Amino acid sequence: MTDDKDVLRDVWFGRIPTCFMLYQDEITEREAEPYYLLLPRISYLTLVTDKVKKHFQKVMRQEDVTEIWFEYEGTPLKWHFPIGLLFDLHASNTALPWNITVHFKNFPEKDLLHCPSKDVIEAHFMACVKEADALKHKSQVINEMQKKDHKQLWMGLQNDKFDQFWAINRKLMEYPPEDSGFRYIPFRIYQVTTERPFIQKLFRPVAANGQLNTLGDLLKEVCPAAITPEDGEKKNQVMVHGIEPMLETPIQWLSEHMSYPDNFLHISIIPQPTD
Repeated sequence: MTDDKDVLRDVWFGRIPTCFMLYQDEITEREAEPYYLLLPRISYLTLVTDKVKKHFQKVMRQEDVTEIWFEYEGTPLKWHFPIGLLFDLHASNTALPWNITVHFKNFPEKDLLHCPSKDVIEAHFMACVKEADALKHKSQVINEMQKKDHKQLWMGLQNDKFDQFWAINRKLMEYPPEDSGFRYIPFRIYQVTTERPFIQKLFRPVAANGQLNTLGDLLKEVCPAAITPEDGEKKNQVMVHGIEPMLETPIQWLSEHMSYPDNFLHISIIPQPTD
């Protein structure tokens, strides 16, 4: 992979200032102060909120403490989506800090998966990494790794250790020199305006004529409504990690440098703010 290590670091260390507030109908023994945290974009809510849970449990009766879940402006936040994706999708045009509401009751079974332990997060994360490598290398790279390599990937993410993670992840981002990129690009496109959870299709990084496919080419093929017509008004923002990459950016470069730790490019299509 091309070595733009600064980009990898910027992506890894991206943070979102967040204010957690207890839902007003939760029963407490004394007033619950809000809790402030810098959330890592690349991680998962249930992986980095142990301190939040402990903070609010202090003011609650033990019998009222059940599984914690989070909500933003009425929308339950899916813990199995990376934090940065949740923010881009639901809150990218709001003022910081991001105000998240904490619940311990009335778990929304229809909207959220249960997350009883960190093992569940690890299983989800590794399943995504394996799916991404099936698309990129027919699973050859991940299958050649040892169990300890898989563990190092997970521990690197869990403990926020950039070098530990990338020592292994680098192998998942390589491809044979005779190829111009991966077999297919692991990506998912999300829109808040549809019921569909995301769009995911097979898409090659290099066109049949040998030209590198771009982000614009990907959108034209799988989500043409996201593209602004030449004579039209811009209706959508196409966001990855809180920025709008140029549509001319080669999709292979984006996949190598701006994928989340699960090895997927998570792309949000959100309505252009009107103000």
